[in-house]
Amino acid sequence: MKEKLYQRLIELTNGKQSSHLLQAIAKAKWSKRIIPSYMKVYDINLEEVSKKQQQFSCLHEFFTRELLEDARPIENNPTVYASPVDAKVESFGRIEWDMTFLVKGKPYALEDLLGNSARAAHYADGHFIVFYLSPADYHRIHSPIDGEVLRQYTLGQKSYPVNQIGLTYGKKPISHNYRLVTELKTAHDQQVAFIKVGATFVNSIVLTNRTTKWQKGQEVGYFSFGSTVVMLFEKDAIEFTENVVQGNPIRMGEAFANML
Repeated sequence: MKEKLYQRLIELTNGKQSSHLLQAIAKAKWSKRIIPSYMKVYDINLEEVSKKQQQFSCLHEFFTRELLEDARPIENNPTVYASPVDAKVESFGRIEWDMTFLVKGKPYALEDLLGNSARAAHYADGHFIVFYLSPADYHRIHSPIDGEVLRQYTLGQKSYPVNQIGLTYGKKPISHNYRLVTELKTAHDQQVAFIKVGATFVNSIVLTNRTTKWQKGQEVGYFSFGSTVVMLFEKDAIEFTENVVQGNPIRMGEAFANML
């Protein structure tokens, strides 16, 4: 009953008008006055940000802030995957034989997530990891590895919350929200799916790098609002590092998986 009520409420509030209103508020000049309280509520460290507080013209600009160049050291071992975002490790593990994985007890089908059964089969019996970005996090997205972009495409129409409540009671937002799928081929001939999932009623994934050659740590885009990143790996391709623990924070550039 609680799950159905939550889903109905979200569906009623997730329309074009509410999405446009949310974006308009965040981009309005007067929203600049919200930045100090936003920083206080989320305990944001301004010392690592590339601009001073008064230089931001609106809340949206602050939310998508850039960091100082040396604020996030990048793991430089070419056979190690680096976190593409500042986030919390929401879930990770093995992809089941039927090409599903669990998040908050809900099964997610690779075919739904990728929109294609053949592409889904490529990751059967492999591994997955889900990174959740809170409103407090740095929201720029970076390449997790050196690689070539094989394909890039969008799926989904609307974006529902991907926070704890959304993942628990929502209608599988990870595989049904608006999302940008990138498939990469690494220099070590591994194929990786790198899925950016929009959230909070706004399809809010902006690409800043449209080249086909990505370097580890290079910025490739940003989220305008709350968001999630999912990565999929082939069978016997990686093992997770010891710092990958459910609920643990991880920073962009930190190692999270070794190639096998």
